[in-house]
This record gives sequence, C-alpha cells and structure tokens, in this order.
Amino acid sequence: MFKLNDKANKTIDLDIAIIGGGSAGITLAAKLLNCSAAVIEPRTPAERDCSWALWADHHQQKQFATATKGSWRQWRLIDHHTEVLHSSDHYRYTSLSSAQYMTQCESNLTADVALVRAAAEDIVATGKGGSFTAAGQHYKAAQLYDSRPPKMAEPSLKQHFLGWEIRTKSAIDEPEIATLMDFRVDQSRGLHFIYVLPFSDRRLLIESTMISKHLEDKDWYRQAIKQWLQDQNIEIEEKLREEIGIIPMQAVIPVDTDIASIGAASGAIRLSSGYAFTGIQAQIGQLAQNISVGNYSVPAPISPTLIRMDKIYNRVLMAQPELGVTMMMKTARALDADGFARFMLGCATIVDWSRVILAMPKIAFIKQVLRR
Repeated sequence: MFKLNDKANKTIDLDIAIIGGGSAGITLAAKLLNCSAAVIEPRTPAERDCSWALWADHHQQKQFATATKGSWRQWRLIDHHTEVLHSSDHYRYTSLSSAQYMTQCESNLTADVALVRAAAEDIVATGKGGSFTAAGQHYKAAQLYDSRPPKMAEPSLKQHFLGWEIRTKSAIDEPEIATLMDFRVDQSRGLHFIYVLPFSDRRLLIESTMISKHLEDKDWYRQAIKQWLQDQNIEIEEKLREEIGIIPMQAVIPVDTDIASIGAASGAIRLSSGYAFTGIQAQIGQLAQNISVGNYSVPAPISPTLIRMDKIYNRVLMAQPELGVTMMMKTARALDADGFARFMLGCATIVDWSRVILAMPKIAFIKQVLRR
C-alpha cells in the first residue's frame, strides 16, 4: 500500500493513473483492486453536478438507487398530431445525479487508490504509461488512462440544451410520465424538442434541446422553456437551478491521442441519441475485469456496426432536417416499450432493427447508404 504523504517531493510510482474523474474515470477507479492507482480530478462532484439518464433494468435500478433522482416506467414522445406512450415493467427511464453517483464512487475507492483533487500538468506519455505533475507532486504510472472530456470538430452535429429545474405553484398532471421529446416547438433552426422529467408533482426538470450543427444564444432556449410552460399552463414558484450541455453526435477528438482514452473520448457516446452512461458502464466494467488478469487494453464501447448505422441516421438528419420529427416519431411507433429502450441503449435485437428500418423514409436512407 502506498501513501501519498510519505513521498512528498519525490516521484510517486503507480501501476495506473487516471486523468479525469468524471463518469468513466471515477467508475474505473472505484473498480480497481490489488494495484496502486490514482485518479486526478480538480473539481468536486458538487461542482460538476448535472443529470445523467439511462433505461435501467431491475439490477441497475438497485445498483444506482443512491444516485437516482427520478424513475419512470412510462415515457412518451409527442408531436403536433399524436402521442406515443410507452409503458415497461422491465426498464425504467432513470435520471441520476452525477454528483451523487461520483460521490458514491469516491467513497468506494480502496486504500490503494488515491484521489488527487488537482489538475494533471506536464503530461508526458511513454509507451502505455507516462509521467505528470499534480499539485506540485510528480507521478509516474505504468499505465495511463485519459477520461477528460473530448474536443469536437467544428462544425459538427451536436445535441445542445439548456434546462431548468423548477418548483411549480401547483401540482402538474401525470407526474408518473417522463416526456422524452415534445416536438410542439419551433423547428426552424434544427430538430428541437422539450424534455421534461417530473421528479414529483411539483418539481420538474425541463430542457430545451436542439440537434443541429450550431449553438443558439442561451436566451433562445430559455424562451422556448417559458413558452412551453405557458402552453401547458404551468407556473413557476421557484427556479432551483440551470444546467447547460453539449453532446457530440459525430466523431470526437481526444485531448491527448498518445494516451489511452476511456469513456466519451473513446467513442462511448451513442451518435444517434447522445446517450452514454450505459455504454461507459459496460466499457469500464469490462476494462476493470481485463485489468484484473493483466490486460490493460480499452474495450470498444460501441460496436462498429452500430456506429455505421448511427452515422447513416445522422447523415439523413443533416441532409433533410425536416424529416427529423418524422424519423423520431416513427421509431417510437415501430417499437414497443422494451424494444425502444433496447434500441436507445444500443442493444436492439434483429427484430427491433427490422421494425425501425421498415418504418424509416426509404429514399432518404438509400441516398445516404449509397453516399461515399
């Protein structure tokens, strides 16, 4: 067992160092056993708090219970013509507090894994490992993993949003249903929808979400939220917090290509939906198991076939954005609740895929399949 304080002003040798303590980094650190390691992250979980979402099966509902903010067995998509409502007994659409999840992971670190609350500087990669400094201390690791958020090429397709968590003046209707996409909003600048998670009958997370290449001014999203609330006759008693996010929907660029990337930087974000948490969990679980038997290579988070399918889907969306609402609603109508959850999780069956493909606008997709 090593102790950081015993080696002040000397190089600390580690088996593994993880640069970045976000979703992937802190999850891996919490799973490491029988090795000296450190996770390097300057910010506290509270400083990075945001909402993460997944479709949780029964095991995951128990696994992430401590960090769960809300969970729904029913979810819906709405446009100007219809509503698709899904109800599942197997999956629950689940919202997690990133701060609570990361705090739990930090508390699960073994005595051999140090948490260094500082930024990694002067990183030099050497083979699979490398050296760096943090808070004035020099470190050397046989294996380096990079969990820092990746960069996005510009212009590129992205999902961008601004959300409010609010308390309402009176109880809302149907707090047992999560609204994943309400398309009854301005569609002139790209695929736009309102996302609503009712944590109770008077506490909501509402996000104005766009899928496009260009970001909007913050007040544009805020106005969309205000208009949606007005249309639903919902009055705000108190605005609790605001969160902003940008999720890449095209290939990303790691901060340092000389270091093995994990999580989002390794391609764990589902290109057609922006969901990443489940893929990161699967990747890191497999990586931790590999490390326990001496294999330090990073597993691919998403299959090449799924990546190709998602790229085609996104190319159609970019070439004909006016089809966006139709594509999303047709996908939801083509599948039952469990099939929709599997599709969004990236583990759709052949039958699920067949139903989605048959529901899509054929000419638009054929053009993109034939495009080189």
